[in-house]
Amino acid sequence: MATKKIDKQALQKEKIEETVSKTEQFYNENKKTIWGCILAAVVIALGVLAYNQFYLKPKVAEAQEQAYPAEAAFRDGNFELALNGDGNNYGFAQVIDEYGNKAGKAMPLYAGICALQLQDYEAAVDYLKKYKGKEPLMAARAQACLGDAYVGLQKYEEAAAQFEKAAALSDNMYAAGYLLKAAVAYEELGNKDKALKLYETIKDKYPQSMEAYEIDKYINRIKFAE
Repeated sequence: MATKKIDKQALQKEKIEETVSKTEQFYNENKKTIWGCILAAVVIALGVLAYNQFYLKPKVAEAQEQAYPAEAAFRDGNFELALNGDGNNYGFAQVIDEYGNKAGKAMPLYAGICALQLQDYEAAVDYLKKYKGKEPLMAARAQACLGDAYVGLQKYEEAAAQFEKAAALSDNMYAAGYLLKAAVAYEELGNKDKALKLYETIKDKYPQSMEAYEIDKYINRIKFAE
């Protein structure tokens, strides 16, 4: 038994030595390549660090500073100034052109809302499609604004689809308002069955919403018109 144990230990030792030997052989044969890969990885890491530290961070700070007057104008309801600036200060349009989303992911949403308020519906669609925010309420607002822009372009099918997406994203009291807009868009398309279904959804699912208070008017308008 002792002899077998010694033989087993010797075999294990031999295997370990063989593995080490193969590793050393592989390293000796490929050490230039290995060190080249390590050096390349270090250079890339240092490059990324330098890019973030010396270019990206200052650019983000600069973009945010440039966007501040536009944000102030937006809060004041001065949508023309907020979107296009005044020649001295950038508007959202210039901030986006110059910096992309470095001033914040909400830049296309703000620009889209401004264009929508100025009845420039094509520009509103372009900006709002670029918004990629994931926060549910903001994402729902963006979808609803996109729906409003399509209504302005009399593209009611696209509008209805966006309003329904907004309602699905929000799933709260705002959803009733989005569903109402979708139903009205379906009525514009002559799809009264779909409109009626959404009106009834508002009544059943969101009875405490402001939209539900007068929803019977919309329901009866369709039912008694048939």
